[in-house]
Amino acid sequence: MKKFNEQSTEALWEKGLITENQFDEIKSYRNLNIFSVNAELKLFLYLSVLLFTSGIGILIYENIDSIGHIAILSLLLIVIAVCFYYCFKNSKGFQKEETTFEHPVLEYLVLAGNILTCIFIGYLQFQYKPFGEHYGLATLVPTIVSFFCAYYFDNRSVLTIAVTGLAAYVGLSVTPQSLLDDNNFYANQSLSYSAILLGGLLILWTIYSKRISLKTHFTLIFLTFALHIISIAAISNFFDYNSLEWIIFAFILLGSTFYFYKISHELKAMSLYVFMILYAYIGANLVLFRIFENVDFSDIWELLFFLLPVYFVGSIIMFIKLIKNFHKEIAE
Repeated sequence: MKKFNEQSTEALWEKGLITENQFDEIKSYRNLNIFSVNAELKLFLYLSVLLFTSGIGILIYENIDSIGHIAILSLLLIVIAVCFYYCFKNSKGFQKEETTFEHPVLEYLVLAGNILTCIFIGYLQFQYKPFGEHYGLATLVPTIVSFFCAYYFDNRSVLTIAVTGLAAYVGLSVTPQSLLDDNNFYANQSLSYSAILLGGLLILWTIYSKRISLKTHFTLIFLTFALHIISIAAISNFFDYNSLEWIIFAFILLGSTFYFYKISHELKAMSLYVFMILYAYIGANLVLFRIFENVDFSDIWELLFFLLPVYFVGSIIMFIKLIKNFHKEIAE
């Protein structure tokens, strides 16, 4: 890493982008071997929030009979009020562009307050059912609160919770394993279409946000969710042997791949590019399998036995080459 930094500095000097005096000052600063612990401190703050909220959950679970429901809800409400009081007091108010708190701890107070709000509403619904049997409202309300906090306080972590809550409201659990195992797309194709529709709406929202310049730095989060939701929903339906609807989902995956290929280059987003390639590769192989599933390969199985390792090794080499070329492109 040190060698790379030195080469980068020399390149800037050779191109005339910095003066010789600036070049010497940069070298002298690097020789001091000063390093930042900002990322480590933020990680510890994030873990502290998770441990704190998890601890409250465990406390409620283990002492629910002795403490009492009203006392637990009151305690949660007080902690939530304290968190948001300090956040609103020290925030710069809503702004369309990217903003930050003067003190980074307040960002994690927003996260803590938001998680506790979700716990409060969920516990309230479980115990007293203020929304009746409309459990979707118990998901929608904290989702709305999360979106408000994400945009008002400009918090990416809270935005992730908000999008996850939105997905849960339409009947999804946004993790690849849960999408495949728990939600059972194969048994309920309407869920697949709902997932694809949600992914499409997230994409449209990023386009609209860019047009009105509203928190455009949130784009990557929305697109990441959209990519995973659309791709997994489409691929899951390739295993439906009772209809030809898998062809429709193959074209949906093709369109998704084309879009995310373009947008990953536009945003120079390595994460989008890598997952786009993986989903496209899986989808392409499944399409080939569906096309040739009724073909008898008994006469050429020996040839296939030798070709398959070459195919997979070649795929790995091609994947690495694509990633290297993309990295070179965004570096330039």
